[in-house]
Amino acid sequence: MLRANIAKKLPGITIEVSFDFHRGILVIFGPSGSGKTTILNCIAGLRCPDEGHISLDGRVFYSSGDHISIPARSRRIGYVFQDYALFPHLTVKDNIMYGIPNRCKKGKNYRIGTLDVLEMLKITHLQDRFPAQLSGGERQRTALARALMVEPDLLLLDEPLSALDHGNRRALQVELRELQRIWQIPFVLVTHSRKEMHALADEIIFLDKGKKKTHVFPDMRRSGLELANPTESPPMYVHQQFDCGEYLSR
Repeated sequence: MLRANIAKKLPGITIEVSFDFHRGILVIFGPSGSGKTTILNCIAGLRCPDEGHISLDGRVFYSSGDHISIPARSRRIGYVFQDYALFPHLTVKDNIMYGIPNRCKKGKNYRIGTLDVLEMLKITHLQDRFPAQLSGGERQRTALARALMVEPDLLLLDEPLSALDHGNRRALQVELRELQRIWQIPFVLVTHSRKEMHALADEIIFLDKGKKKTHVFPDMRRSGLELANPTESPPMYVHQQFDCGEYLSR
């Protein structure tokens, strides 16, 4: 279980968010500037909260009360950045291998091979190309492969499909669901796209100005309850089947 209680003051916004998440795909949904990426960065260890607590399956990553702050490299968290952050001078294969921890490069505790991940994401034929020679969907798959080579216990995805065309976006939505099913680790994904939220989410946190407005859980989603206006207090709900309705436009 991922347990996060994060307080972080930034220019123009104060983030105060607390949630528990067990399994599947958690989507953090909100407009630009609402603090979504900052939350991911705090979980990953790339930013330090002002106070709070972050743990995964009982392993404490951060605790202001206990003065604990585990560095990002020791958290076993995969991260797919919004701009993919691929090294332009490295081939696809070398970009992916960059994600392998040093202990694995020495032949210890290494459970998955580079070719396994290349085949899983259907990019084996691209392994000798450079990022500039790839399409948006191919760069996204390469970034995913590199994140998975860490053998993470948690995968974070920051607006992973925002730069893709409609066809690639739909295909990768299906692949992300399948990857989560295969790897059986929690995925936390941030987006401001309602269509993406509907396609991927098992649970949803609606974020507004750094504050959690509503947390929608699996039982609520299966019953067909969806938020009509998540920023209202108390929130209003409408009855809408999850798998057939795009009643909220992008």
